[in-house]
Amino acid sequence: MKRLRARLSDLDRRRRHRSTARAMLRLDPEPESWLDVGTGDAHFPATAKELFPYTSFDGLDTTTAVLVAREAERVEEAHLGNPASPHLAKVLTARYDVISVLHPTDDLGPVLTFLRPGGHVLVETAEPADALRTALEASGCTVLPAGRHPALDRLSRTTRVIARRAPSPA
Repeated sequence: MKRLRARLSDLDRRRRHRSTARAMLRLDPEPESWLDVGTGDAHFPATAKELFPYTSFDGLDTTTAVLVAREAERVEEAHLGNPASPHLAKVLTARYDVISVLHPTDDLGPVLTFLRPGGHVLVETAEPADALRTALEASGCTVLPAGRHPALDRLSRTTRVIARRAPSPA
């Protein structure tokens, strides 16, 4: 019975991850680079790679699980540390077309510095979206309309917010 529950849990996680990745497909069908913040074992990038086969997926996590994920080839580059770390800011600033944060715990400000102008940030949280939307808009991002049906939003345990960073001035 435990094996069956574990298998169902894995299938549910893959289904949720595919749904999350699919939300980006209509906005940016072929991003060059994608950073998954708080990636852990990088199950999300592994699933998203099925929809974005030409995208380079990197992972950032505060645990060594991201290193294991790199060894398992679920991410191409593994970054260990906190997004606010100066050594990460130096290496990752304006490097990514898409950044996903599926379990935000801290301020998104440092994470947004890793986003290229015109890039997208995808955030999923169990918290109400109002504060998140305000923080993203205060950081110079435009929150995009939800692609999900309103009834699905009410049934979901998470809130999905996608925002676009302002393009650089021409």
